Amino acid sequence: MNIARLVFNPLQENTYVVWDATLKAVIIDAGNASERENTMLESFISERGLTPVMAVNTHGHFDHLLGAEFVCRRYDVPFAMSSKDKFLLENGVASAELFGVRAGDMPTLDIDLDGRESIQFGDTTLQIIATPGHTPGHVALFEPQSKVLFTGDTLFRESIGRTDLPGGDYSWIMRSIIDNLLPLGDEVKVYPGHGEESNIGHESMYNPFIVEVLNQEVNYKN
Repeated sequence: MNIARLVFNPLQENTYVVWDATLKAVIIDAGNASERENTMLESFISERGLTPVMAVNTHGHFDHLLGAEFVCRRYDVPFAMSSKDKFLLENGVASAELFGVRAGDMPTLDIDLDGRESIQFGDTTLQIIATPGHTPGHVALFEPQSKVLFTGDTLFRESIGRTDLPGGDYSWIMRSIIDNLLPLGDEVKVYPGHGEESNIGHESMYNPFIVEVLNQEVNYKN
């Protein structure tokens, strides 16, 4: 499985193009927000002969959505996200304006990831792991053979996602990380929604939010 990270929009969001030997691809968290960024994404896909089959989002915050409608329209592909974040999708344009970002049309939710076990492209299956906390419908995408995990804004390198935005909850994000992500194994590579990649082992040792829970300094369940 091949992974490319393209950093887009004023919030420096990570957009991932993921493909396998079939050259079928998915675009994860398309954040391209300008004609220049659209062209960058389009050129990357064209130069490698890729065929996108889906735009999929880990969650519904606007900075991860800014390019989704472009991808869906340009490549005639469906948009996948949890319906639990549909309220964020519906308010995406207004939310972007609050941050001084101009947003175009938001995509239509075609594939509901809520309760779904996996999505497929080419010969690859991405497992869907519910990781609420940053948003109610947040999911992570896991490919067990490559040991690759796309965490969106749940888990960053030595940090975690904000929980002070609408629908956020600290207890839930820590449950998601401790109970659902750490057991995947230390060697699992983490590709977050912002910033550099990491792995589960590094985060277990050096992420202060995780360490204080593992050391029982914080009761994350209450």
